[in-house]
Amino acid sequence: MPESSALTLDSVSVLLVWTAIAVYALAFIAYAVDLARRGAVAVDAKDAAAQAVRARELALAGGGRGSESIDAVRAQEKKSEAALNAPIGSRERLVWARIGTSLTVLAFLFHLGGDVTRGIAAGRVPWSNMYEFALTGTLLVVAVYLGVLFRYDLRFLGTFITGLVVMLLGGTAIWFYTEIVPLMDPLKSVWLVIHVFVASLATALFALAFGLSVLQLMQARRERKTLALARATAEGADAAALASARKTGPGFLKTLPGTDALESLAYRFAILGFIFWTFTLIAGSIWANDAWGRYWGFDTKEVWTFVIWVLYAGYIHARATRGWRGSRSAWLSIIGFTAVIFNFTIVNMFFKGLHAYSGLS
Repeated sequence: MPESSALTLDSVSVLLVWTAIAVYALAFIAYAVDLARRGAVAVDAKDAAAQAVRARELALAGGGRGSESIDAVRAQEKKSEAALNAPIGSRERLVWARIGTSLTVLAFLFHLGGDVTRGIAAGRVPWSNMYEFALTGTLLVVAVYLGVLFRYDLRFLGTFITGLVVMLLGGTAIWFYTEIVPLMDPLKSVWLVIHVFVASLATALFALAFGLSVLQLMQARRERKTLALARATAEGADAAALASARKTGPGFLKTLPGTDALESLAYRFAILGFIFWTFTLIAGSIWANDAWGRYWGFDTKEVWTFVIWVLYAGYIHARATRGWRGSRSAWLSIIGFTAVIFNFTIVNMFFKGLHAYSGLS
């Protein structure tokens, strides 16, 4: 926090940031309630019990209940995928999801105000140290999420997005805040505007891909258990076996698109992020040559930027040419984003080098 008691622009920025964090937290709660209500609708105890009884009767009579259950799963997947691509005006009226989205927009405006006032107070772009990069990076995560909502109904990702932003932005405001200081000489370049902004945009796209990949793994587990339940029902398994197989995971997963749709969407975001990250790597090399007289010097930050590029290049290549689909591709996406977070936190805080601009003492 600013030490001066006067209400400076930087103080206003901090106030706006904390207001944004509070509203993001409310949005997180609203989105969480939405997921809980989806689960309650998807899993009705009475209907589940009645279906189990009918399924057992059909199985004992040789009615082929297993194939019917599988068909029901596929029908639900098609319905969820249609909802994913539905235009804004024809989307399902999910009250708590709407509240969560409205609160997210409000928080984004406070967040934007905090970012802009920080930049005005500093007299430069607000991403020259770790605090400012997190401020702008999380802003872009939310901006990309809200922008994507115009094309895809990804409100089921709202809990992840707002939760991630609350943790990153809150942690940054508590532990990484730094006073405004003049730029170091290497940062006095137009590449500060271009290189860091594009890196932040790539990170935002990787974050969406990460969230979708996590849901893909959860959905894959549910689908496996659902098919196992169908087989157990068709084979006339005993009540204990049926009860065990019926535990397919959180109920809200039944209202989400299938694994193929989630994987395809994550892949698209990862490709876009990879394009921007490639530009980040190239622009960083050009900037390094301007600042230090060499394009590459195996500085820790340079190495980890390249490691992230290799991870996502491997993910895209493996999925496109080697047939790595399903859980394996999801794990590659998750590992890639984990490396991004490691690069931002651990590398900035504990590894010294020419890129030591975190602002932390």
